[in-house]
This record gives sequence, structure tokens and C-alpha cells, in this order.
Amino acid sequence: MKIPNSERFKFSLMNESDGELLFELDQDPEVMKYINGGKVTSRDDLVSVFIPRMASYRNSKQGWGLWKVVQKQDSRFVGWVLIRPMEFFSDDTKWDNIEIGWRFFRQDWGKGFATESARAVCNALIVASQFGIIDKITRISAVAMAENKASINIMKKLGLVYLKTDILKDPLGDSEVVFYQMKIAQSLS
Repeated sequence: MKIPNSERFKFSLMNESDGELLFELDQDPEVMKYINGGKVTSRDDLVSVFIPRMASYRNSKQGWGLWKVVQKQDSRFVGWVLIRPMEFFSDDTKWDNIEIGWRFFRQDWGKGFATESARAVCNALIVASQFGIIDKITRISAVAMAENKASINIMKKLGLVYLKTDILKDPLGDSEVVFYQMKIAQSLS
């Protein structure tokens, strides 16, 4: 699975060798505010928890994983877009309902980077699903803490609509979040 370049960015699937980029991104308490209350990621957590977790859902054929977002003009890493089946870490994984998420450096907030990148990744997945390149996707979903207005705004720009407020179960800790979703029949453009 490949993601075509967008206007400003190129994309590649991250792997274990990208640990330093993941670490740097997670060192800003503001970036982590709506993830875990602002706790920065330690190197130990990166190596023992986050990289193995990423590896567990990474599937290059299906396009699952963290898509590294790099500026075309200077190859600077600005963040990532997450793609994996909803409820991946539960006993009831939703294989046809793909979760999308994102994390970007604070210096890059408010510039449309997350929206442009998430839209490019979504569009590529939808096309790949429609042409049978990857397994069929019927929905794209996203979750955020209700206070995370910036992420919710991106969800809306992508065409996702509010579904519910509920508990997201995760081995790293359950949390109350808002769920947004889009059925694939809709267009993202």
C-alpha cells in the first residue's frame, strides 16, 4: 500500500527504525495533553510499549500503521497519521472500520497539516478498498477527548460526523472519548 504525495507532503509507513522521531514528537507536554494528560514519553516506554504496539498493528499490505508525514520541500518530519482497525486491542476488532488519528509537532499546528495529511491517507485507503487492493473498508472512524476541539474540527473537515460519547477500552488505559465516523460512500474531497 502506498500513499501518493499530497500538495505539501510525502508519506511512508513508519517502523522500528523511526523510534527517535516518535520520541521527539512525544516530548512536548502540549502534544501529549489529550493523549495522556501531558506526560512525555520516556525512552523505556517507547522501546518496551509503543514500538511493539505499533509493530502489532502495522500491516503494509493493508496500509495499517503510522504514516510518517514529511514535508516535500525540505524532508522535515512534521508528524504522523495512524491507520488501524477500530478496537484493534480488544476482543472485538472491527476489521472493516478503520481508525484514523494524527499527531503533529506543536510548531505545525494551525497550518492545515493534519487535515491535508489525514485526507490524503483516507483517500488512498478508500480508493485501494474500492479497487480491491486492500480489504474492504465500510467506515472510517476517529476518537478524541471531548475537550480536544482541534482534533474534532479535523474530523469534521474530513467528513466524519459525531456518533457517540463512550468509553474507549485500551490495554494502556480506558478513557471517555467522542466517536466520529464516516461511511465510505461519502466523498472526502
